[in-house]
Amino acid sequence: MGNISAVDHDLAWRNRQMTELYSDHHSWLQNWLRKKLGCSHRAADIAQDAFVRILTLSEPLNLKEPRAFLATTATRLLIDGARRRKIERAYLDALALHADEAGIPSPEAIHAALQILERIAQLLEGLPEKPRQAFLLHRLDGLTYNEIATHLGVSSSMVKQYMASVMVHCYKTLHGSGHFS
Repeated sequence: MGNISAVDHDLAWRNRQMTELYSDHHSWLQNWLRKKLGCSHRAADIAQDAFVRILTLSEPLNLKEPRAFLATTATRLLIDGARRRKIERAYLDALALHADEAGIPSPEAIHAALQILERIAQLLEGLPEKPRQAFLLHRLDGLTYNEIATHLGVSSSMVKQYMASVMVHCYKTLHGSGHFS
């Protein structure tokens, strides 16, 4: 049982030491970082990260110069963050270059295509299954009427009728059910 109380005593001492370090120097560190970074939010995040890093140290804190230690810790965090951002930028640049070389469309082009597909889906709402399938197989998959007929198990002339009914449906959807001129 004596061992447990020694561990508890050590943890209590470490907690007091950390609480004292935090209360005595947190505001100073955050202000120092704010002046250095010009951003109070980022300064608060780095200051918090510095104290978290100190909490994870395996050795007890016997700091003779706590502000120098905190400034060094915060500076290392800033350097680590800058390195990480540089690596991320290089990776994203390489991805963008590779995407351009591979002919991969941009996010904007993908978004525009999705909007068009959504509009087509809206236009085709209310159509029977086979005419809708025939249209999609022809327009999106590039199948011929004969290939579509085989796929759907109907005749080529039926595929032509399906396509005509789809065109009439789309016209009516876009322009109302008025008569053709």
